[in-house]
Amino acid sequence: MIPGNDTQNSEFLLQGLLMKPGLQPLIFGLFLSMYLITVFGNLLIILAVSSDSHLHTPMYFFLLNLSFVDICFSTTTILKMLINIQTQSQVITYEGCISQMYFYILFAVLDDFLLTVMAYDRFLAICHPLHYNVIMNPQLCGLLVLVSWIISALLSLLESLLVLRLSFCTDLEIPHFFCEIKQVVQLTCSDTFLNDTIMYFTAVLLGGVPLAGILYSYSKIIFSIHRIASAQGKYKAFSTCVSHLSVVSLYYCSSLGVYLSTSATHSSHSSATASVMYSVVTPILNPFIYSLRNKDIKRALKRVVHMAVIKWEIVLGLKKHP
Repeated sequence: MIPGNDTQNSEFLLQGLLMKPGLQPLIFGLFLSMYLITVFGNLLIILAVSSDSHLHTPMYFFLLNLSFVDICFSTTTILKMLINIQTQSQVITYEGCISQMYFYILFAVLDDFLLTVMAYDRFLAICHPLHYNVIMNPQLCGLLVLVSWIISALLSLLESLLVLRLSFCTDLEIPHFFCEIKQVVQLTCSDTFLNDTIMYFTAVLLGGVPLAGILYSYSKIIFSIHRIASAQGKYKAFSTCVSHLSVVSLYYCSSLGVYLSTSATHSSHSSATASVMYSVVTPILNPFIYSLRNKDIKRALKRVVHMAVIKWEIVLGLKKHP
Protein backbone atom coordinates (compact mmCIF):
# COMPACT_ATOMS: atom_id res chain seq x y z
CA MET A 1 0.00 0.00 0.00
CA ILE A 2 1.17 3.52 -0.79
CA PRO A 3 1.67 5.75 2.24
CA GLY A 4 -1.21 8.12 2.79
CA ASN A 5 -4.27 8.87 4.83
CA ASP A 6 -6.39 5.98 3.52
CA THR A 7 -4.96 3.35 5.87
CA GLN A 8 -8.49 2.56 7.00
CA ASN A 9 -8.90 0.53 3.79
CA SER A 10 -5.78 -1.56 4.38
CA GLU A 11 -5.34 -5.05 5.72
CA PHE A 12 -2.57 -6.46 7.86
CA LEU A 13 -1.11 -9.95 7.70
CA LEU A 14 -0.54 -11.77 10.99
CA GLN A 15 2.40 -14.12 10.44
CA GLY A 16 1.69 -16.00 13.66
CA LEU A 17 4.38 -18.19 15.18
CA LEU A 18 5.82 -19.17 11.75
CA MET A 19 5.49 -22.90 12.27
CA LYS A 20 5.82 -25.39 9.40
CA PRO A 21 2.53 -25.92 7.51
CA GLY A 22 2.38 -29.52 8.70
CA LEU A 23 2.39 -28.36 12.31
CA GLN A 24 -0.57 -26.00 11.91
CA PRO A 25 -3.23 -28.60 12.93
CA LEU A 26 -1.17 -29.46 16.01
CA ILE A 27 -0.78 -25.77 16.92
CA PHE A 28 -4.51 -25.22 16.37
CA GLY A 29 -5.42 -28.13 18.64
CA LEU A 30 -2.94 -27.07 21.31
CA PHE A 31 -4.03 -23.43 21.43
CA LEU A 32 -7.72 -24.32 21.21
CA SER A 33 -7.31 -26.67 24.18
CA MET A 34 -5.44 -24.04 26.17
CA TYR A 35 -8.06 -21.41 25.35
CA LEU A 36 -10.96 -23.66 26.40
CA ILE A 37 -9.19 -24.63 29.63
CA THR A 38 -8.54 -20.94 30.35
CA VAL A 39 -12.17 -19.98 29.80
CA PHE A 40 -13.57 -22.99 31.67
CA GLY A 41 -11.15 -22.67 34.61
CA ASN A 42 -11.73 -18.96 35.11
CA LEU A 43 -15.49 -19.37 34.69
CA LEU A 44 -15.43 -21.95 37.47
CA ILE A 45 -13.64 -19.46 39.72
CA ILE A 46 -16.27 -16.81 38.89
CA LEU A 47 -19.14 -19.24 39.57
CA ALA A 48 -17.56 -20.46 42.81
CA VAL A 49 -17.02 -16.96 44.18
CA SER A 50 -20.44 -15.72 43.05
CA SER A 51 -22.40 -18.67 44.45
CA ASP A 52 -20.69 -19.04 47.85
CA SER A 53 -21.59 -16.35 50.39
CA HIS A 54 -18.48 -17.25 52.43
CA LEU A 55 -16.36 -15.99 49.52
CA HIS A 56 -18.03 -12.58 49.33
CA THR A 57 -14.92 -10.90 50.71
CA PRO A 58 -12.55 -8.31 49.17
CA MET A 59 -9.88 -10.90 48.33
CA TYR A 60 -12.28 -13.08 46.33
CA PHE A 61 -14.03 -10.06 44.80
CA PHE A 62 -10.71 -9.03 43.26
CA LEU A 63 -10.03 -12.64 42.24
CA LEU A 64 -13.40 -12.74 40.46
CA ASN A 65 -12.49 -9.62 38.51
CA LEU A 66 -9.03 -11.03 37.69
CA SER A 67 -10.61 -14.22 36.33
CA PHE A 68 -12.99 -12.21 34.14
CA VAL A 69 -10.11 -10.10 32.80
CA ASP A 70 -8.06 -13.25 32.06
CA ILE A 71 -10.92 -14.68 29.99
CA CYS A 72 -11.17 -11.43 28.01
CA PHE A 73 -7.38 -11.21 27.64
CA SER A 74 -7.11 -14.73 26.22
CA THR A 75 -10.08 -14.17 23.92
CA THR A 76 -8.49 -10.99 22.56
CA THR A 77 -5.15 -12.60 21.72
CA ILE A 78 -5.95 -16.24 20.87
CA LEU A 79 -9.34 -16.27 19.13
CA LYS A 80 -8.23 -14.45 15.96
CA MET A 81 -5.18 -16.69 15.72
CA LEU A 82 -7.40 -19.81 15.87
CA ILE A 83 -9.73 -18.40 13.20
CA ASN A 84 -6.78 -17.60 10.91
CA ILE A 85 -5.34 -21.10 11.27
CA GLN A 86 -8.73 -22.70 10.61
CA THR A 87 -9.44 -20.53 7.54
CA GLN A 88 -5.78 -20.64 6.41
CA SER A 89 -5.76 -16.87 6.20
CA GLN A 90 -3.38 -14.38 7.81
CA VAL A 91 -5.54 -11.33 7.11
CA ILE A 92 -6.83 -8.97 9.77
CA THR A 93 -8.55 -5.74 8.78
CA TYR A 94 -7.27 -2.31 9.81
CA GLU A 95 -10.28 -1.80 12.07
CA GLY A 96 -9.90 -5.29 13.52
CA CYS A 97 -6.21 -4.72 14.23
CA ILE A 98 -6.83 -1.41 16.02
CA SER A 99 -9.67 -2.97 18.03
CA GLN A 100 -7.55 -5.96 19.01
CA MET A 101 -4.72 -3.64 20.02
CA TYR A 102 -7.07 -1.54 22.16
CA PHE A 103 -8.52 -4.50 24.07
CA TYR A 104 -5.11 -6.19 24.42
CA ILE A 105 -3.67 -3.08 26.12
CA LEU A 106 -6.85 -2.63 28.19
CA PHE A 107 -6.81 -6.12 29.69
CA ALA A 108 -3.02 -6.27 30.09
CA VAL A 109 -3.05 -3.03 32.11
CA LEU A 110 -6.08 -4.23 34.09
CA ASP A 111 -4.20 -7.41 35.02
CA ASP A 112 -1.37 -5.26 36.31
CA PHE A 113 -3.65 -3.01 38.37
CA LEU A 114 -5.71 -5.86 39.82
CA LEU A 115 -2.59 -7.71 40.98
CA THR A 116 -1.47 -4.49 42.69
CA VAL A 117 -4.86 -4.00 44.36
CA MET A 118 -4.77 -7.61 45.57
CA ALA A 119 -1.33 -7.02 47.09
CA TYR A 120 -2.72 -3.96 48.90
CA ASP A 121 -5.62 -6.08 50.16
CA ARG A 122 -3.22 -8.69 51.59
CA PHE A 123 -1.12 -5.91 53.14
CA LEU A 124 -4.13 -4.55 55.03
CA ALA A 125 -5.36 -8.00 56.05
CA ILE A 126 -2.02 -9.02 57.60
CA CYS A 127 -0.50 -5.72 58.74
CA HIS A 128 -3.71 -4.02 59.92
CA PRO A 129 -6.15 -6.85 60.73
CA LEU A 130 -8.16 -4.85 63.30
CA HIS A 131 -8.94 -2.10 60.81
CA TYR A 132 -9.20 -4.33 57.73
CA ASN A 133 -13.01 -4.62 57.57
CA VAL A 134 -13.42 -0.89 58.13
CA ILE A 135 -10.86 0.17 55.51
CA MET A 136 -11.55 -2.49 52.89
CA ASN A 137 -15.30 -1.95 52.74
CA PRO A 138 -17.45 -2.80 49.67
CA GLN A 139 -17.45 0.83 48.53
CA LEU A 140 -13.63 1.02 48.48
CA CYS A 141 -13.36 -2.36 46.73
CA GLY A 142 -15.75 -1.25 44.03
CA LEU A 143 -13.98 2.10 43.70
CA LEU A 144 -10.55 0.44 43.31
CA VAL A 145 -11.83 -1.81 40.52
CA LEU A 146 -13.69 1.07 38.85
CA VAL A 147 -10.61 3.32 38.91
CA SER A 148 -8.53 0.46 37.48
CA TRP A 149 -10.99 0.08 34.60
CA ILE A 150 -11.11 3.82 33.91
CA ILE A 151 -7.32 4.31 33.90
CA SER A 152 -6.80 1.19 31.78
CA ALA A 153 -9.46 2.28 29.28
CA LEU A 154 -8.01 5.80 28.99
CA LEU A 155 -4.43 4.57 28.54
CA SER A 156 -5.53 2.02 25.96
CA LEU A 157 -7.56 4.67 24.14
CA LEU A 158 -4.59 7.05 24.10
CA GLU A 159 -2.24 4.43 22.64
CA SER A 160 -4.81 3.38 20.01
CA LEU A 161 -5.60 6.96 18.95
CA LEU A 162 -1.90 7.65 18.47
CA VAL A 163 -1.72 4.68 16.09
CA LEU A 164 -4.74 5.98 14.14
CA ARG A 165 -2.77 9.07 13.14
CA LEU A 166 -0.08 6.99 11.42
CA SER A 167 0.18 6.06 7.74
CA PHE A 168 1.53 2.66 6.73
CA CYS A 169 3.86 1.47 3.98
CA THR A 170 3.52 -1.41 1.53
CA ASP A 171 4.94 -3.93 4.03
CA LEU A 172 1.97 -4.74 6.26
CA GLU A 173 3.15 -8.10 7.64
CA ILE A 174 3.07 -8.26 11.44
CA PRO A 175 5.56 -10.84 12.79
CA HIS A 176 3.21 -11.78 15.62
CA PHE A 177 0.02 -13.79 16.24
CA PHE A 178 -1.91 -10.68 17.30
CA CYS A 179 -1.68 -6.91 16.72
CA GLU A 180 0.93 -6.05 19.32
CA ILE A 181 1.31 -2.27 19.36
CA LYS A 182 5.09 -2.16 19.07
CA GLN A 183 5.07 -4.42 16.00
CA VAL A 184 2.31 -2.36 14.34
CA VAL A 185 4.08 0.96 14.94
CA GLN A 186 7.26 -0.41 13.34
CA LEU A 187 5.38 -0.83 10.03
CA THR A 188 4.52 2.84 9.66
CA CYS A 189 6.06 5.35 7.30
CA SER A 190 5.16 8.23 9.64
CA ASP A 191 7.23 9.81 12.39
CA THR A 192 6.81 7.59 15.46
CA PHE A 193 8.62 9.78 18.01
CA LEU A 194 5.41 10.63 19.89
CA ASN A 195 4.19 7.03 19.77
CA ASP A 196 7.51 5.66 21.02
CA THR A 197 7.73 8.26 23.78
CA ILE A 198 4.21 7.54 25.08
CA MET A 199 4.73 3.80 24.66
CA TYR A 200 7.95 3.65 26.68
CA PHE A 201 6.70 6.15 29.26
CA THR A 202 3.55 4.14 29.96
CA ALA A 203 5.55 0.88 29.98
CA VAL A 204 7.92 2.25 32.62
CA LEU A 205 5.06 3.83 34.57
CA LEU A 206 2.84 0.75 34.50
CA GLY A 207 5.72 -1.63 35.07
CA GLY A 208 7.46 0.37 37.77
CA VAL A 209 4.75 1.91 39.96
CA PRO A 210 2.54 -1.19 40.43
CA LEU A 211 5.58 -3.41 40.93
CA ALA A 212 6.96 -0.97 43.50
CA GLY A 213 3.60 -1.05 45.28
CA ILE A 214 3.56 -4.84 45.28
CA LEU A 215 7.15 -5.05 46.57
CA TYR A 216 6.42 -2.49 49.29
CA SER A 217 3.28 -4.37 50.37
CA TYR A 218 5.11 -7.68 50.60
CA SER A 219 8.07 -6.18 52.43
CA LYS A 220 5.63 -4.98 55.10
CA ILE A 221 3.84 -8.35 55.05
CA ILE A 222 7.10 -10.27 55.56
CA PHE A 223 8.07 -7.95 58.41
CA SER A 224 4.67 -8.46 60.08
CA ILE A 225 4.78 -12.24 59.63
CA HIS A 226 8.28 -12.31 61.13
CA ARG A 227 6.90 -10.66 64.27
CA ILE A 228 4.24 -13.37 64.78
CA ALA A 229 5.31 -15.59 67.66
CA SER A 230 3.79 -18.97 66.73
CA ALA A 231 4.91 -21.01 63.74
CA GLN A 232 1.28 -21.91 63.01
CA GLY A 233 0.34 -18.23 62.94
CA LYS A 234 3.18 -17.47 60.55
CA TYR A 235 2.14 -20.30 58.24
CA LYS A 236 -1.52 -19.25 58.25
CA ALA A 237 -0.63 -15.63 57.48
CA PHE A 238 1.81 -16.53 54.71
CA SER A 239 -0.49 -19.15 53.15
CA THR A 240 -3.03 -16.43 52.30
CA CYS A 241 -0.37 -14.73 50.14
CA VAL A 242 1.22 -17.71 48.39
CA SER A 243 -1.28 -17.94 45.53
CA HIS A 244 -1.17 -14.21 44.78
CA LEU A 245 2.61 -14.12 45.05
CA SER A 246 2.85 -17.04 42.60
CA VAL A 247 0.61 -15.26 40.06
CA VAL A 248 2.55 -11.99 40.44
CA SER A 249 5.86 -13.80 39.93
CA LEU A 250 4.53 -15.61 36.87
CA TYR A 251 3.10 -12.41 35.37
CA TYR A 252 6.18 -10.22 35.85
CA CYS A 253 8.74 -12.94 35.07
CA SER A 254 6.99 -13.81 31.80
CA SER A 255 6.67 -10.13 30.84
CA LEU A 256 10.33 -9.55 31.68
CA GLY A 257 11.23 -12.66 29.71
CA VAL A 258 9.53 -11.21 26.61
CA TYR A 259 11.47 -7.97 27.00
CA LEU A 260 14.84 -9.69 27.56
CA SER A 261 14.36 -12.18 24.72
CA THR A 262 13.51 -9.37 22.32
CA SER A 263 16.45 -7.25 23.46
CA ALA A 264 18.89 -10.16 23.25
CA THR A 265 17.89 -11.48 19.82
CA HIS A 266 16.44 -8.30 18.23
CA SER A 267 13.92 -10.68 16.67
CA SER A 268 10.22 -9.92 16.38
CA HIS A 269 9.49 -13.62 15.99
CA SER A 270 11.28 -14.38 19.27
CA SER A 271 9.04 -11.78 20.88
CA ALA A 272 5.96 -13.49 19.43
CA THR A 273 7.03 -16.86 20.79
CA ALA A 274 7.89 -15.42 24.20
CA SER A 275 4.57 -13.54 24.29
CA VAL A 276 2.78 -16.88 24.43
CA MET A 277 4.00 -17.10 28.03
CA TYR A 278 2.12 -14.12 29.44
CA SER A 279 -0.77 -13.98 26.96
CA VAL A 280 -1.64 -17.69 26.96
CA VAL A 281 0.16 -19.59 29.74
CA THR A 282 -0.37 -17.10 32.59
CA PRO A 283 -4.20 -16.89 32.23
CA ILE A 284 -4.47 -20.68 32.03
CA LEU A 285 -2.41 -21.22 35.20
CA ASN A 286 -4.15 -18.63 37.39
CA PRO A 287 -7.24 -20.79 38.15
CA PHE A 288 -5.04 -23.77 39.06
CA ILE A 289 -2.79 -21.68 41.29
CA TYR A 290 -5.72 -20.17 43.20
CA SER A 291 -7.78 -23.37 43.44
CA LEU A 292 -5.11 -25.96 44.27
CA ARG A 293 -3.80 -24.07 47.33
CA ASN A 294 -7.10 -22.64 48.56
CA LYS A 295 -9.46 -24.75 50.66
CA ASP A 296 -12.30 -22.21 50.38
CA ILE A 297 -12.15 -22.25 46.58
CA LYS A 298 -11.96 -26.06 46.54
CA ARG A 299 -15.04 -26.30 48.76
CA ALA A 300 -16.96 -23.80 46.62
CA LEU A 301 -15.96 -25.59 43.40
CA LYS A 302 -17.14 -28.94 44.80
CA ARG A 303 -20.46 -27.32 45.67
CA VAL A 304 -20.79 -25.86 42.15
CA VAL A 305 -19.99 -29.22 40.52
CA HIS A 306 -22.35 -31.05 42.89
CA MET A 307 -25.22 -28.67 42.10
CA ALA A 308 -24.52 -29.00 38.36
CA VAL A 309 -24.65 -32.82 38.62
CA ILE A 310 -27.95 -32.68 40.55
CA LYS A 311 -29.53 -30.34 37.98
CA TRP A 312 -28.29 -32.53 35.14
CA GLU A 313 -29.78 -35.62 36.77
CA ILE A 314 -33.10 -33.80 37.22
CA VAL A 315 -33.11 -32.78 33.55
CA LEU A 316 -32.34 -36.35 32.45
CA GLY A 317 -35.05 -37.66 34.76
CA LEU A 318 -37.61 -35.29 33.25
CA LYS A 319 -36.66 -36.37 29.74
CA LYS A 320 -37.09 -40.05 30.61
CA HIS A 321 -40.44 -39.46 32.33
CA PRO A 322 -42.33 -36.77 30.37
